[in-house]
Formats: sequence, structure tokens, C-alpha cells
Amino acid sequence: MREIVMDTETTGLDPLRGDRLVEIGCLEIFNRMPTGQTFHVYVNPERDMPQEAFNVHGLSAEFLSTKPLFHEVVDDFMAFIGDSPLVIHNGMFDLGFINAELDRIKRPPVPRERLVDTLLLARRKHPGVSNKLDDLCARYAIDNSRRTKHGALLDSELLAEVYIDLIGARQSQLILADEAPAQRTGSINDAPRRQREIALALRVTEADRAEHRAFVATMGEKAIWNEFLGTPS
Repeated sequence: MREIVMDTETTGLDPLRGDRLVEIGCLEIFNRMPTGQTFHVYVNPERDMPQEAFNVHGLSAEFLSTKPLFHEVVDDFMAFIGDSPLVIHNGMFDLGFINAELDRIKRPPVPRERLVDTLLLARRKHPGVSNKLDDLCARYAIDNSRRTKHGALLDSELLAEVYIDLIGARQSQLILADEAPAQRTGSINDAPRRQREIALALRVTEADRAEHRAFVATMGEKAIWNEFLGTPS
């Protein structure tokens, strides 16, 4: 299944009061694995940059003034996300800005039904604690040391890792060990395998073993099974 992990940066908190989109970062995952395909663009908001927003993402009005307008990048953006589910942290915020920009150019909105909100997932899994992206990175031992400021593409990359842990998909990728930070950079073969607290009961009886040995004996002395059977008890 194809999914798009996405993040945005803006000039403020409310698109209905004139705040605008300034950055979009998207990362493609397929069957819960990043494919390496990304979409990233800065957008000219055609307005000033409040100091509070600049302190968050470091994108100045001067820097953004040379970037394309939203209507100039919308076709590439919509083609990249296609009809895939959108994995976003606090997703209604980002979707609100995306749809406000689409509305300005008379394009249909992205349906909220496509949204997979990782903040809601995190609140269900970790109730009563902070579930900001940085907190989730710390909880799942994900290195976010590069995140000195918010950035849409970097945040999407971090969120993709968080999402895989939140839904338990890392185990389905055969990484079954309890993952400490140092183990994340190692190979799968380096990770210790999780052991059952109580071993499963043996289902093979001594009668089964004897019957199997009798069958192997009919194959002759050179049968490969003889290398594994050992000496009967």
C-alpha cells in the first residue's frame, strides 16, 4: 500500500485570518517502507513573515520572495500525492492550509477521509503524556539531532520513522528485537532476537520420532536425513 507522509510550514496558525503556506515536504512509503521518493518545495506566501513563525522554521519573507507561488507548484504536488492516504502529525492543521490554498485557486479540497493523523494515533497509544514529534522521537529512540528548526521534509522523514513504530510495523519488517538507539544503525542480523518467556510445548512425541527414523531407514545409508537425526536415544 502506498502512503504519503507529509508536513508543512506556514506563516502562522490560521489560514482563515490570512496565514499562508510556505513549505511542503512529502515522503513516499510503500508497505510501510520509505521508497526514497520525495516532494519538497518552498512557496512564496505573498506576505510578510511574523517573527514568531520565523523563529520556528527560519524562513524569511526575503528568502521566500523568489520562490514559486502555490498555483505554480500545485499540479506537481497533487500528482505526487495522488489518491494515497496522507500521514500527517496534527493533520487537520496542515490539511487546513493545503485546502485553503486550493480554495484560493478554485481547486477541489483534499478530503479529510484521506488523513492518517499520527497525533491521534500517539494519544491513543500513549495517553496522558506529551506526543509532540520531538517527544515521540525520544520515546522511540529516533535520532532527531538535525532538527534544530522545523523543516517540512526533515520532519516528514522523522515522522515516517515514528509512524512505523506507532503502528507496530517495524516488527513486520523482521526487526523483532527491543531496539536501543545503538541497535538502530546496525543490521537486522546484529539485533538480538526476542525470546519467549515460556517455551512452547513440544508437539513431536517419541512415537513420532521413532516412526520418522523407521521411514528414513528405508532410504538407505546415504540418505541426507541421516546427517541430522543423530544417534537414537
